[in-house]
Amino acid sequence: MTSKGKTRRMMSVGLSGVALAAALTVPAHGASESASEGASGSASGAASGGASQIGPYGAGWQLTETGTQARFRGLAAVDRRTAWAAGSKGTVLRTTDGGRSWRNVSPPGAGELELRDVEAFDARRAVVLAIGEGEASRVLRTDDGGATWTESFRNTDPRAFYDCMTFFDQRHGLAMSDPVDGKYRILSTRDGGRSWAVLPDAGMPAALPGEAGFAASGQCLVSSGPRDVWLATGGGATARVLHSRDRGLTWTAAESTIPAGDPARGVFALAFRDRTHGIAVGGDYRADQSSPHAAAVTGDGGRRWNAASAPPPAYRSGVAWLPHSLPHSLDGMGGAPMAALAVGPTGTDLTTDGGRTWRTVDTGSYDTVDCTRDGACWASGEKGRIARLGGR
Repeated sequence: MTSKGKTRRMMSVGLSGVALAAALTVPAHGASESASEGASGSASGAASGGASQIGPYGAGWQLTETGTQARFRGLAAVDRRTAWAAGSKGTVLRTTDGGRSWRNVSPPGAGELELRDVEAFDARRAVVLAIGEGEASRVLRTDDGGATWTESFRNTDPRAFYDCMTFFDQRHGLAMSDPVDGKYRILSTRDGGRSWAVLPDAGMPAALPGEAGFAASGQCLVSSGPRDVWLATGGGATARVLHSRDRGLTWTAAESTIPAGDPARGVFALAFRDRTHGIAVGGDYRADQSSPHAAAVTGDGGRRWNAASAPPPAYRSGVAWLPHSLPHSLDGMGGAPMAALAVGPTGTDLTTDGGRTWRTVDTGSYDTVDCTRDGACWASGEKGRIARLGGR
């Protein structure tokens, strides 16, 4: 891996979309100061305390007390009460009371690891991914709420660098590495992350020169349904999204509209609400560089991507669909748009039309966001920041 590649990677509330949009009648007024940074550095001047007016409960993101300064780029929202966060210095936190308290359940001896992704099945079972070159890339699993951890995979190939993982269900999951021998490497599990095997790469398209993934939010590899999975890229001449319909055995590649052509630019995060409707966000993570085209949408499973007509105003590293927001065709009255949130070091943006237009609703710093089917949204980021949307 080149030094450029290493720098880049180490760098609802139960609401309908209509209800949330109707509530956004005032500007965000919570703590707002933040700073951008690359994939490894530490941002400064982050927001602290308070909440912004982005929900019908009179508050939006409500910061919780985590008791740590770790940066949490990995986030798994299980339900309204339970969430997991994974971050720097091998830190793993878990809440089972809606964020009122967080328990440090970090794996023993993991202080040197950069945990950038976590996938949780419930309050007791979770899988975390550590990133880095060679043996720094590892997977650990717990079955007892973090009381004990088992290392289920350690990368022994110095050319590999794992970025993200995703699960289709409680047994089947994938993790992805930056290209090895010119192709992305895919790791597969069939037993909930207890064991892993590298998939054959015959069905993987060749990577572009300089192309790789971003370990910025745990959302560069995402799935929807039992077999579909998408992989986000940047750094190459174009930022692409790769799609597999067979759990990672064969892939097709499509160009996105998000600018690339530089190790700091590309698609950083994906979210699919079903097999067809998807959103991509990204841009240029450098604070002194603009990101004028930081979002794209697809309505055909990722075969074609269209630029957002009014994208977020800056780089965004995480995105999630809001629960209970329906597409027009399913609404019955034609009035309920598809709503989603995108987050980054300079703020949170809302779309209520499936990703075509966005507006900023909060200016606090977050790296990733996740929402649950029972109506809870969480966000996490630098300096121990973990927030929950709306009331508890």
